[in-house]
Amino acid sequence: MLTTFLQELANGTRNAQLKKRIINLFISNISSPIPELAKELGLSVPTVTKLVNEMKEAGVVAEHGKMGNKTGRRSCYYGLNPSSGYFMGIDINHEHVNMALMNFSGELIDELLYEPIPNIYQHGNEALDAIVKIANAFLEDSGKNRDQIMNACLSVPGRVNPRTGYSFSIFSFSEIPISETMSERLGIPVVIENDSRCMTYGEFLRGVASGKKNVLFINLSWGLGLGMLIDGNLYEGQNGLAGELGHIPAFDNEIICHCGKKGCLETEVSGRAIQQILFKKMKEGENSILSEVVKIESPDDLTLEAVISAVEREDLLCIETFENVGGKLGKWIAGLINIFNPQQVIIGGSLSRTNEYLRQPVQLAINKYTLRLVSQGCKVVCSKLGERAGVVGASLMARNRLLME
Repeated sequence: MLTTFLQELANGTRNAQLKKRIINLFISNISSPIPELAKELGLSVPTVTKLVNEMKEAGVVAEHGKMGNKTGRRSCYYGLNPSSGYFMGIDINHEHVNMALMNFSGELIDELLYEPIPNIYQHGNEALDAIVKIANAFLEDSGKNRDQIMNACLSVPGRVNPRTGYSFSIFSFSEIPISETMSERLGIPVVIENDSRCMTYGEFLRGVASGKKNVLFINLSWGLGLGMLIDGNLYEGQNGLAGELGHIPAFDNEIICHCGKKGCLETEVSGRAIQQILFKKMKEGENSILSEVVKIESPDDLTLEAVISAVEREDLLCIETFENVGGKLGKWIAGLINIFNPQQVIIGGSLSRTNEYLRQPVQLAINKYTLRLVSQGCKVVCSKLGERAGVVGASLMARNRLLME
């Protein structure tokens, strides 16, 4: 029955569109009686009753019991059946992958965090093979049949086109869209989305951006990305490629960015940049806790995990580096605030785990460079979901993309 229901949703008929709207209302309100649904949809009670009954037969909707209303009558409330289907989130990071399984009601029922994979920028094919192997094992361990997984979302760093399913920064070694490749290798439907947008969406529905409509999400991890929530909607741009903050030509330096250009913001403001800065300073003789725990022979020996740990242990060299990077980042965020006039700026990504060591220099630069009237009321906060933001957002995005009208 679920397979038939999914086929119906995909066929684009008026009934399919109405059923998607009913599901979205249940997502917002948890449960509702048929008269309220009819009012929201602008339809007759018999029409909505027919649609709800068809969704009950498919197992997607269930009765949630009877409750009293203003007239004293007890109405039957309906809502989503949590176990009718599941959604998978796969969040790919520089050297690890996070995965989660979410039920139809939006509750995470299983997670796999910080599972190591090869460096995705250096070992694209090998990394993809590792991700597929981990994902298949995760699905097997979940005990759910593949036909119960309604959709999966692959959250990928860099430039991706969510509409065509192509990744242009990594996994671009085939003419076949990565979404199709993953669908075939996992045996479930797969869509693709940029990691910063997934994080933004996760914070919007489950994190610190809940209730906000205009938000900038700064994804400071191995690279530097931007997610934008404008009037309550994720902004993707013409080809789904919006948010490449890290590739603004910000500096007159000779550092070649991984995109092939020189002077990108990411060359001095990113996890990759911090790795290079710390390696250079330590080679020049500056002291750090890192030299006690890591054998420093190349920049690659400095993992972001080791650097974050050193900041948390109040390592002076690392703290000074974060202050410097935070100041540069804050100056460019100030420009974004002057353009977008947001309610909130979220500092997210793996490096946001350093909390105030990063947020404070960012805030100081924003105070210095923004127009006061424009930035007034704009709160700068660290991510609530932390490194889970991507996988939470990807799981929710998988459901969202299935139910888009």
